[in-house]
Amino acid sequence: MTGWRPRSALPGFGLSLGVTLLWLSAIVLLPLAALALRPWELGVASAWESVTQPRVLAALRLSFGAALAAAALDVPLGLLIAWVLVRYRFPGRRLADAMVDLPFALPTAVAGVALTALYAPNGWVGEPLGASLGWRIAFTPWGVLIALVFVGLPFVVRTVEPVLRDLPAEAEEAAATLGATRAQALRRVVLPALAPALLTGFGLAFARAVGEYGSVIFIAGNLPMLTEIAPLLIVIRLEEFDYAGAAAVGLAMLVLAFGVLLAVNAAQRRLRPWARA
Repeated sequence: MTGWRPRSALPGFGLSLGVTLLWLSAIVLLPLAALALRPWELGVASAWESVTQPRVLAALRLSFGAALAAAALDVPLGLLIAWVLVRYRFPGRRLADAMVDLPFALPTAVAGVALTALYAPNGWVGEPLGASLGWRIAFTPWGVLIALVFVGLPFVVRTVEPVLRDLPAEAEEAAATLGATRAQALRRVVLPALAPALLTGFGLAFARAVGEYGSVIFIAGNLPMLTEIAPLLIVIRLEEFDYAGAAAVGLAMLVLAFGVLLAVNAAQRRLRPWARA
């Protein structure tokens, strides 16, 4: 029969698909649709002008630039931490493993206050850096970067750790028997296998960082055109009852974030055959 299709081995496909689509529509698609439609109440020209104001563009550049830089820094740091936790046994290892999850459990406002106290000009780290090197961390874009690295690092560690644990040590030993150095084995055996997980961790760290609010506003100083992030600008417009303007900035953030995550997903798909090989 031309219309015959083999039955699925898993029962309840139609019901589960319907529940999934209903959940996605109610929880994800409807709020995003409302966000996409609200800015056009101002008209196309006014909505575009609301997004392209110099203050908005500066906030978007800081939010996305710092989020991308923080995620890029989290990748090697997270790989190093995951490598130490998986490949070595040392006193206090369980304590160090538990501390990795602290940014998950710590309220973002508490993290912001702690980072500000640490890197402020009179803080434990900020004062010596300012006195000896003339570096200022808090209330500058560098403070924003440090806060975003802090909140995004656990995503990379927890994404890479199980993949690294399942990676057989025999592959590195085989590379060594074939004459490869430690650096060559790392570059040609370990990193290709970890590349999809590293990209996943990068995407998760970026997604968390680009919308981070609580831990950033304390250490940033919130200076317009300098250290003001896009989520804070949305809150300011909401306090001014400019709901359409706030939705316009939110829509711009949504489009930019979706583009970055789409590129990360595409790169991850290209790397999967290489990792399996």
